[in-house]
Amino acid sequence: MFKITKTDLSSPFLPGSMEFGASDNEMLTQYCVTERWSGDLSNGLFTLGEKATLAHGLQQRTCGLLSLIRCYEPRDRPFLLELFEQAASSSSSFCFSTTIHTEGTPGQPVFCIGESTGLEDRYAGSIIGVFIMPRFQVDLEGRRFQRQ
Repeated sequence: MFKITKTDLSSPFLPGSMEFGASDNEMLTQYCVTERWSGDLSNGLFTLGEKATLAHGLQQRTCGLLSLIRCYEPRDRPFLLELFEQAASSSSSFCFSTTIHTEGTPGQPVFCIGESTGLEDRYAGSIIGVFIMPRFQVDLEGRRFQRQ
């Protein structure tokens, strides 16, 4: 799944749709790990949280786009490059899902929701989002699921 759309702040959320209680947070953490990330479009660097850095097989929390997506499903990489290119050229909201492949480990499904803003000036702006990683992994050879 790859989706990008122009940001339309004039369309508010439905009343009550943004409420998020403590029980919702407990349920969310039971099923997945979530972590914020950000990107600086003036220099092309992304900053991930500690958990996302480990899940992506990275050595440092700061990286470029190609370093970030090199561990994703190979057939998804061209779509992700296009999605990030579009998000970097026009303020947008986007989402995608893929699988992280790192050496010697089962695949980790990952969902991402984000937005880019401040692109009025050329080579400026930022991109922020959240990674959502279910608490199971996929055995890529046998296609079985493993609970973490």
